[in-house]
Amino acid sequence: MHRRTLLTGLAGGLVATGAAPAFAAAGRRRVLHVRPGDSVQAAVDAVDGPGWTVVVHPGTYREVVAVPADKAELTLRGATCDPCDAVIVFDNANGTKKPDGTTYGTAGSATFTSAAPGLTVRDLTLANDWLRADHPDITGTQAVAAYTYGDRTRFENVRLLAHQDTLFTDTTALGTFDRQYFRHCYIEGDVDFVFGRATAVFEQCHFRTLARDVDFTPKGMVFAPSTARANPYGILAVRCRITSGAEDGAYKLARPWVPSYETTAWPSLVVRETRIGPGIDAVAPYTNMREAYPWQSMRFAEYRNSGPGAAIHVPENRPQLTRVQARSHTRETYLGDWRPYA
Repeated sequence: MHRRTLLTGLAGGLVATGAAPAFAAAGRRRVLHVRPGDSVQAAVDAVDGPGWTVVVHPGTYREVVAVPADKAELTLRGATCDPCDAVIVFDNANGTKKPDGTTYGTAGSATFTSAAPGLTVRDLTLANDWLRADHPDITGTQAVAAYTYGDRTRFENVRLLAHQDTLFTDTTALGTFDRQYFRHCYIEGDVDFVFGRATAVFEQCHFRTLARDVDFTPKGMVFAPSTARANPYGILAVRCRITSGAEDGAYKLARPWVPSYETTAWPSLVVRETRIGPGIDAVAPYTNMREAYPWQSMRFAEYRNSGPGAAIHVPENRPQLTRVQARSHTRETYLGDWRPYA
């Protein structure tokens, strides 16, 4: 399915951005409202301290949005409870050329980027609608919807739409273990579409693998963690579901990512109490990204999953936590003194 077709009509058509947003001051409230004809980025730029809220009204805002680190404790939310109503979308890819002739790279391709600690995003759609079929000359096909690398980042009721590398959960530095929390989110893609080195908890989220018109398998992978060796906690998916638009067994659950800039990484992924549909290869749910870093040497495990994609056909291919081990893999242990779920 073409992304542009999917987005059409979701939020009242495309919006020409660039105008300054309206400022609503009600008592001590610090709120900026973004409406069709306004720019979300202009609203973010207008924030002058912690604790602001930017409310995005229904519309499709075709722009790149970046939240710098000095916009701490910012809330960016849709004006309604339906994330389909307010859509922020753009179409850069890793290999897309910038005006100076260089390319954006994976992180630079993101439609939405945030380095701000304490960020909350809710009731929005963040999308990258770049399509491989439209750009056969570009080999760098990673096209990120959201790139987040601030501690205490919270996403709730957010749709994240792209194909390859949809959600990049990173950290502010190689030596930091920034925490991110996603609840009731919908995330779709095909290759490594949830990836990165953050301590990231996904609770009651829906991951969906997309149909791909290619003649090879696997078609892609859901997770690609790159957790630092010193970090005891990587990606945790709890009480989620994984569905697919592709044929049965076409996708892998995960593969480890050991970046060239951090060859000591020790990827960590735990999927627990999650319903896994038939789109995931149950016989061999994991694979390698590079032969030098086999998945069997990584921290991959499951616990009490259900569904046809969770069936244990070859026990050594599906490491399982014991009941005692599972106590160390909860949202509470991963997020520590930060309690965004309370």
